[in-house]
Amino acid sequence: MRHVPDEITFISQKSGRPLPCPEKLKRIVDLTKEIVFPGFFSESTVHPLNQRCYIGTLLDHLHVLLKEQIANDLYCFAETEEVSNTDDRAPELALAFLERLPEIRRLLYTDVKAMFNNDPAAKSFGEVVICYPSIQAMVHYRIAHELLLLGIPVLPRIITELAHSAIGIDIHPGARIGEYFSIDHGTGVVIGETCIIGNHVHLYQGVTLGARNFVLDERGLPLNVPRHPILEDHVIVYSNSTVLGRITIGHDSVIGGNVWLTHSVPPGSRIVQRRASDGTATDLFAFGEGI
Repeated sequence: MRHVPDEITFISQKSGRPLPCPEKLKRIVDLTKEIVFPGFFSESTVHPLNQRCYIGTLLDHLHVLLKEQIANDLYCFAETEEVSNTDDRAPELALAFLERLPEIRRLLYTDVKAMFNNDPAAKSFGEVVICYPSIQAMVHYRIAHELLLLGIPVLPRIITELAHSAIGIDIHPGARIGEYFSIDHGTGVVIGETCIIGNHVHLYQGVTLGARNFVLDERGLPLNVPRHPILEDHVIVYSNSTVLGRITIGHDSVIGGNVWLTHSVPPGSRIVQRRASDGTATDLFAFGEGI
């Protein structure tokens, strides 16, 4: 149960310890991007002969920055009983993140392939890596998600909000997103905290995977319980559709554009708006119709 103080208070610096720094977190993301995609996001020339040394130097810089920011985050935002050993835990947690970089890289490479395969306008994997906002959003998300799994309280939200403010794609770090995930265009996409998204899922711009309502405790405060959709493998959701609540979209389903969906649908569904007839709107959802 969440503790809510009687008066609104703001966390201030404690004994000279600074709060997490968004600018340094941006640098952490940039370093991670350059480690995952060597040569794509810096002016350095990376050759096979110097790549190992180059990445090793980046890893050292990343570890130094990350352990500092983790220590600040834990000290300012972790539960009181966890604060005493913050400086001991931070280097270990930073190292644990570095050990997860190969899996982050693997997942991001599947995202790049998915975006390339789903967009005939893409001419190369390199173009997708450099230009596509969905890949930038997924870099931030996959970094933030791993930090959240390590128990880092606030850095993950700052990292995903950096992407949100820059490119307009809002992915909560708590969402669980499988491999080969892609978002076409991307502007206005919202993916809530408790979403579960399978493999080979494709979204278009303006899609919202949100909560329909909240479960309240005895004081009327919202509980943090599963409240966002589950999308199984090979689901496509077209632009400006809204999928709300803890519902399941069965595998290999297609949700058409501008649909408002608040109930589960079985695998292989085709959900579209029924065409208006004589100027009068009819049923919003139709099964078995093509897009």
